[in-house]
Amino acid sequence: LEASHGEVLKPETINYRTYKPERDGLFCERIFGPVKDYECHCGKYKRIRYKGIVCDRCGVEVTEKKVRRERMGHINLVVPVVHIWYFKSLPNKIGYLLGIPSKKLD
Repeated sequence: LEASHGEVLKPETINYRTYKPERDGLFCERIFGPVKDYECHCGKYKRIRYKGIVCDRCGVEVTEKKVRRERMGHINLVVPVVHIWYFKSLPNKIGYLLGIPSKKLD
């Protein structure tokens, strides 16, 4: 959860009318960053001079759109689930913790 920039609360991705990411959805600009360089979701802040400001209307940080490639969100689940990255790493961290060989985990 340390790497997370926010919680994804809805399964929606993009609004079919506006073609903009849904708030709190899987492509949310508030969590992952803006779709357009240096422009918030609502359009209150446009241009590089507002870099680093978080919009008080929509909550989107005014920054480069490439941050969307790096930022992560999280989804709270009812039961714990292990991410696939921990199974595919070498050495296998889950197998090591449980004392089970990697071949038996697959």
